[in-house]
Amino acid sequence: MSRKNHHVVVLVLDGAKPLDVGIPAQVFSNRPSMPYELRVCGAAPGPVTGGEGLSYHVADGLEAFEHADTIFIPGYREPATTEPPAAVVSALMAAHGRGTRLAAISTGAFALAATGLLDGKRATTHWHYTKALAERHPLVRVDENVLFVDEGEVLTSAGAASGIDLCLHLVRHDHGVGLSNHVARRLVAAPYRSGGQAQYVPRSVPEPLGDLFASTREWALAHLAEPLTLEALARNARVSARTFSRRFVEDTGYTPMQWVLRARVDLARELLERTDLGVEQIADRVGLGTGANLRLHFHRILGTSPTEYRHTFSA
Repeated sequence: MSRKNHHVVVLVLDGAKPLDVGIPAQVFSNRPSMPYELRVCGAAPGPVTGGEGLSYHVADGLEAFEHADTIFIPGYREPATTEPPAAVVSALMAAHGRGTRLAAISTGAFALAATGLLDGKRATTHWHYTKALAERHPLVRVDENVLFVDEGEVLTSAGAASGIDLCLHLVRHDHGVGLSNHVARRLVAAPYRSGGQAQYVPRSVPEPLGDLFASTREWALAHLAEPLTLEALARNARVSARTFSRRFVEDTGYTPMQWVLRARVDLARELLERTDLGVEQIADRVGLGTGANLRLHFHRILGTSPTEYRHTFSA
């Protein structure tokens, strides 16, 4: 991907939820460190009544879609009983036809589904509305157990906080791990959560166990160059390997060793983007041993080689 500015438009519909609007507006805000240009629009310029007692005043109408590379559709109130304006549906379909990427946050999935562009595809929304989305749009394959779904040029996410995960996922796709981690630090957010992670996991054990797992993940990230086994991770968390493995999958969507491998590949990606280290040196630093091993996992996880990745994403 090139570093040219990518045009992002946030569409504010009647009843728009403030956090759902604010997340993409904050992530893709116009600033020197970000290769994005942001605009906020409505079905028409002027005031838009929002949810939770707030309202918006947007300068642009649907003409903002004309040069958009990505359009975000934040969630809005009463999605199961509210039809999005016909002009909005038509404009979204036309934008998609021009190659624009469409991304819905939370109940914004209902407006995206109204275009028919999710028919036959996987999608998600806030867990409270997954049944309603499936009933209203039966051709959509609704998955209630994920944080977000990437179907290429159409993406959907669950409740508001998962909108951050979706935005970081897109930054990673567009400009690599380094910029995504920079944005996450600015937001004081987790650098990356798997889209396959469950939206809501009932807890049958005390919450402090989750805190121990968070500290173990931090410990593992600081020791990626060292041999890391399931037993070593469980020992750090002070639980049995069986308990650690089961709870880790619930918390992250990955087995512990899958998570370690992806963390190593992510660190390798950032080193490729931001340093001149050779592939063998990077493989050693991230705990993958040899350049051949690094290349193998790059191809399996990313579908590219370290050299090609560096050429694409290096600053």
